[in-house]
Amino acid sequence: MAVPHLLVIGDSLAFHGPEAAERPSDGRLYPQVAGRILNADVDLVARQGWTARDAWWALTKDPVVWGDYLPRADALLIGVGGMDQLPTPVPTWLRESIPYVRQRRVRRTAREVLLKVTPPMVRAVGGPFRALPQAATDRYLTRIVEGVRMMRPGLPIALLGPPPWRGDYYPSTRAHAPAVSAARALASRMDVAYVDVEPIVGPRLTTINPDGMHWSWEVHSLVGEAVAESFRGVAL
Repeated sequence: MAVPHLLVIGDSLAFHGPEAAERPSDGRLYPQVAGRILNADVDLVARQGWTARDAWWALTKDPVVWGDYLPRADALLIGVGGMDQLPTPVPTWLRESIPYVRQRRVRRTAREVLLKVTPPMVRAVGGPFRALPQAATDRYLTRIVEGVRMMRPGLPIALLGPPPWRGDYYPSTRAHAPAVSAARALASRMDVAYVDVEPIVGPRLTTINPDGMHWSWEVHSLVGEAVAESFRGVAL
């Protein structure tokens, strides 16, 4: 009998522990916790800072994802959206263009300046931009679900809710509550399971990584259990 596969498309929360990034196969990470409960192997597609747009690009542009992982998946967790809600003082296109600056000195200076000015500017103006606008997040998440259903009709899908955070680098959380409401509405509209991490992460913000975002092993374990529970009753 073939081993079931859980496909997780996520961001750094899928591979970052309380102190540092870990090997994706580390059994303490929430995708692996969920896979263990579901008796499934985990195919993880994730990078630091990925938004719903990056997840869509991975699904449609990476041949390993659409050619190998998706065809053999028995369930899909969409674990992006948390980075989308983070405040930024400059548009995302400007921030992400820094690596393409040709002169190394200018590139390094631009990074240093952005790191330095982000917290005070976000505090001063309350974070005028999200890393990805809510409308764009909704659009790309919808595309992911619709695209997967076209290629794999009937595949069980769950959406990980945007988690809360508390950190000096992203001092404004005004986009969080609207992001949670939008994610819940999208999950209901698209008829996918919703993994609510709010009651898990919120009470444990003091135990997570000093950056205020990445989770403790306790949180990883609880989120992994919640992910597995979202697929309860599904024959993998």
